[in-house]
Amino acid sequence: MAMRALRANLFRTILTVLGIVIGVGSVVAMLAIGTGAQDSVLSRISSMGSDLLLVRPSMANFRGSAGGSNVTLVPADADAILELPNVAFAVPEMTSTVTLRRGNIDYQTTANGTVPQFTAAKSWPIGRGEFINRDDMEGYAPVTVLGQTVVKTLFPDGSDPIGQYVLVNKIPFQVIGVMSEMGASAGGNDQDDVVLVPLTTGSMRIFGQRNIRTLTIKVKDAANIDLTQERIQALLNERHKKEDTQITNMSSVREAFTETSNAMKLFLGSVAAISLLVGIGVMNIMLVSVSERTREIGVRMATGARWRDILVQFIVEALVVSAIGGAIGIVAGLGTAYVARTFGMPVSFTAGPVALAFACAFLTGLLFGFLPARNASRLQPAVALSAD
Repeated sequence: MAMRALRANLFRTILTVLGIVIGVGSVVAMLAIGTGAQDSVLSRISSMGSDLLLVRPSMANFRGSAGGSNVTLVPADADAILELPNVAFAVPEMTSTVTLRRGNIDYQTTANGTVPQFTAAKSWPIGRGEFINRDDMEGYAPVTVLGQTVVKTLFPDGSDPIGQYVLVNKIPFQVIGVMSEMGASAGGNDQDDVVLVPLTTGSMRIFGQRNIRTLTIKVKDAANIDLTQERIQALLNERHKKEDTQITNMSSVREAFTETSNAMKLFLGSVAAISLLVGIGVMNIMLVSVSERTREIGVRMATGARWRDILVQFIVEALVVSAIGGAIGIVAGLGTAYVARTFGMPVSFTAGPVALAFACAFLTGLLFGFLPARNASRLQPAVALSAD
């Protein structure tokens, strides 16, 4: 009888279902997009390594000197840091903007002077060819390893760059390898848009200086990374006779972002959950249903229906509407999230939000359908039959 009543009042049923669809769909879509965005950024941070420490000259030191002449971070600092416990790698790096040329193609990118331990410290494997080795460092070899973006720009014909020469600021360098694709960093920079050269060669022929701009340190045990950071800072202060460096703990950056993103997900989920309060609409329409069907209720009770029968009928109506609306809302929400993903937005599909949204819809129907059902079951048959 509940199903027949729903079909008999199809327009009212559709309106009730629509409210549930909007509520459930918004929960599923917003949480899917929010979780996807969090996973995307966390993966970028994780690609940098949560067991890394980045040492750079302090900004105050840069401001206090013309051209950074007082920057004292040097490759020997990396050798000293390697002697500390819990340090696996200490990779010094120099960076500068350079102009590459191959044939009639000119391209501006970032040159990174580094050491053989770069791939292990950054968890960035070589894609083809080989990476810089110790002989290249000691012999000041004019060799380079290219990022994927640089390869696509300088070799648009798809030819193999290994063994070919490119000009780096008009200086010929032989390509010995190509890095695997890394993608964008947490800050949105293209990590593949880089040309890697031996630190010694770059210092002498490209950068024109011996001071380094970054020390990337990989620790053995990430649980003791804070203690290792303190030891490194103390060592550098002692070597430089002043505190002219700053250390960024990538583990702390990841934890801080995780806390922030979890708070944002909670906010998004709360906003979406508010939309489920359209259950008030369910209750209102069910109340209208009771008033519209007073005579029907009176007839049923006059012909032997008990108050429990009336109560169950109206609750079943509310649950059926909520279940149908919840199911359609899930499909609509997943469809919206899928469309968002096709437009390049990071989306993560998980069962938890879907189950939560459907459960909320079902409970909404039960809770907000109970009061009208109770009112209907308490009507006196004589009063119901005499209603207009």
